[in-house]
Amino acid sequence: MNEPMLKVDNLVVHYGAIKALRGISFDVAPGEIITLIGSNGAGKSTTLNAISNVVKKTSGKVIFDGRDISALAADRIVAGGLVQVPEGRRIFANLSVRENLEMGAYTHRKLTRTERQDFLWDMEKVHALFPRLRERQKQLAGTLSGGEQQMLAMGRALMARPHLLLLDEPSMGLAPILVDEIFSIIREINKSGTTILLVEQNAYKALALASRAYILETGVIIKAGPASELRNDSAVKSAYLGG
Repeated sequence: MNEPMLKVDNLVVHYGAIKALRGISFDVAPGEIITLIGSNGAGKSTTLNAISNVVKKTSGKVIFDGRDISALAADRIVAGGLVQVPEGRRIFANLSVRENLEMGAYTHRKLTRTERQDFLWDMEKVHALFPRLRERQKQLAGTLSGGEQQMLAMGRALMARPHLLLLDEPSMGLAPILVDEIFSIIREINKSGTTILLVEQNAYKALALASRAYILETGVIIKAGPASELRNDSAVKSAYLGG
């Protein structure tokens, strides 16, 4: 059995007196798509932000590729291959589409000639996944549609060459046809070799895509297992799948 690519051990996060995470533990193996599902306020986004070290942990460890990254600066975590696409996209609205994608590669900006070729190949791969970004590369990112901005946020993250991609609510605010497109692209990214940890309000879609799932409730993991089993679990269906 493969060693986990990511291991989260007894993670605790407080926002003042509020206990957002109450000692959660889980792992992600290389090549998997793992999903965290739960209601609003369950701690899903906090989990991703704590892994990326953009929110301070109260206690607990995060091990990535065999290395303890619990106290590592967020930019060094990105440079090491763990990259997050944040909730709400957070693109650079006043920069062009191409400039946003170039910003995704900031951790390897001083390029040799060979690395420059790699950079151009990375850009080509992003354009192949998201053809609309090629068409709009000179357009200001803030003028894109919501779906296009989500594609740009994902493309920007891919420019950092992630081994593990953290996706926070990629379908939020999108029309159903765009949700299907985004999930199809997530599957394609995974097939190309990128491991994925997905936070998603659309539990039905997330469980259909993932191999395993963890259910969060008020900062605690209350259920875990193969996504196919949880999709048929009566309590999960009642709480998250409308049945």
